[in-house]
Amino acid sequence: MVAVVTGGGDGMGRGCALILAYQGASVVVCDINIQKAQAVADEIAKMDGNAFAVECNVLNEPDLKALIDATVAKYGKINILVNNAGLGGGGRENPYKIDLDYVRRIYAINVFAPWQLSKLAAPLMQKAGYGSIVNITSMSSIDKEPNMSIYGSSKAALNAMAANLAYDLGPMGVRINNVGPGATRTAALNSILTQQIEEAMLKHTPIRRLGEVADIAQAVLFFAAPISAWISGQVLFVNGGGMYESKMPS
Repeated sequence: MVAVVTGGGDGMGRGCALILAYQGASVVVCDINIQKAQAVADEIAKMDGNAFAVECNVLNEPDLKALIDATVAKYGKINILVNNAGLGGGGRENPYKIDLDYVRRIYAINVFAPWQLSKLAAPLMQKAGYGSIVNITSMSSIDKEPNMSIYGSSKAALNAMAANLAYDLGPMGVRINNVGPGATRTAALNSILTQQIEEAMLKHTPIRRLGEVADIAQAVLFFAAPISAWISGQVLFVNGGGMYESKMPS
């Protein structure tokens, strides 16, 4: 199996790249920061895995094609695509302090890039005889919170995109699903996390802890692997059981 992971240089992307490599996939670690991507590829090599790093800015359409071309040139095929690269959220989206340029950027990264990469990868997956696309969405796609209108709606669009693309890609033998993390310990969360915010999150989380990157990576592995062969167009929320409207303390 050959897997491509966008935003693979750290956080959830790194976790996905590592677990896929551990399970035997050859992994293309894609990141806008080539040093971070290379560090993950080196980490995989140290555990006797197979990986290489590709610099890619998912905002640039030529970079997306170059990423797929580099994968095929290196490994001859592609089977798994993890659209992990994303941006926004964190309760920073006061509608009167952001503009349309911000909106376009968030949608370009969170929706348009996954759509374009899926379109580029699916014919190659069909040719290879196996294909699974996994998008990283968010609990924000169904939550209701202040200052989250653009990030939340972009992730909701990603859910709808997968549900509909499942009909287009299914006849090609390609599945597409989303994994929706709840509050997971990453650098992004740590940038806003306080004891007060964590306590507010845990009040709405039946499994009384925040998520770890491994929790998300294992869900991605489930969708990437043949064990989920008859599942497509679905969203799996990995959130400790929490379903709530607002996590931010007032």
